[in-house]
Amino acid sequence: MKKLLLSVAALLPLVVSTSASAAPCLPVEALIARDAQYEEALRVGDLAFLQALLADDYVWVHTLGSDVETRPSLLARLAKPVIYKSRTTSDVHAHVQGDTVVLRGVSTTEQWNADGQTSRSNRYQFMRTYVNVAGQCKLLSVQTMNLK
Repeated sequence: MKKLLLSVAALLPLVVSTSASAAPCLPVEALIARDAQYEEALRVGDLAFLQALLADDYVWVHTLGSDVETRPSLLARLAKPVIYKSRTTSDVHAHVQGDTVVLRGVSTTEQWNADGQTSRSNRYQFMRTYVNVAGQCKLLSVQTMNLK
């Protein structure tokens, strides 16, 4: 019995360590706030923020696979950003499984027209997958679908 207790005691730090590493990268409320920062970074072309946030394997699949962007291609596109009037999210829901969180909701973009005075809006259903990578919260993938 004493050997069994010693064996269990020896495994306890491993169990605690495994449980801790399976935690989401941020509490849901903080992750939703970080996701809003992601939208703002896309709006203004904040490359420093995006370089820190995006996982190396990041991929963004646009409406019906019309375009697929990787981390390098998104950063290259945003090096010459088209500044949007606004980018906002609504109806955001979180789905947590271990150290992975999927956020889904609606993103509304308002883009300036060529006249610089008027704008147009688009709404997209989105799913964004955040993962805990070595203690850092990284955005791994995005899928968006244009809502008519």
